[in-house]
Amino acid sequence: MSVRGRSYRYVGPAELQTAVRPGGGCRISSVADFGSWIAERSAAELAEPFTFVVGMDGVLRLAPRRSEHVACAGGDMVLSAGEISFIREADRWAVSEVSNQSTGYCPDISSWPEVARALDELELGRPSGFTHEVVFRRCPDCHEQNIVREDDFVCVFCGSDLPAVWNMDPTA
Repeated sequence: MSVRGRSYRYVGPAELQTAVRPGGGCRISSVADFGSWIAERSAAELAEPFTFVVGMDGVLRLAPRRSEHVACAGGDMVLSAGEISFIREADRWAVSEVSNQSTGYCPDISSWPEVARALDELELGRPSGFTHEVVFRRCPDCHEQNIVREDDFVCVFCGSDLPAVWNMDPTA
């Protein structure tokens, strides 16, 4: 049994979560699943990133870019979430870019091993980490979500100091 990292519950707007319908994104649990899914994508779709989550089962789920992460996850908790792009390299598909950019789940950059594990299961070439890391923090004073830029841990809404450690889920 493998040890899983932190799980993330949805922390975005409640109205998006209440609109979720069963099913979520396309569950990609095998190389064959990925091959079938990618073959159905148009050139226009492949030109931009897709929404992804890694479910609590460790399986990658994919949806069109403008899909909400909570919808891709079927409203469930996740091990990671973000955006992902694919490129054809010689005789196989690979990940060209991947981020943890999800303002619905706000996963920590430490969720990368879960993404790597899911991609390795699909035999996809991948980078050694997120190609674009997003650092999320909730302001302890005004409670707003912040994206930390250039290691400036100051709330853009009220000017308070932001914590050094991930704190986006007040119940975690």
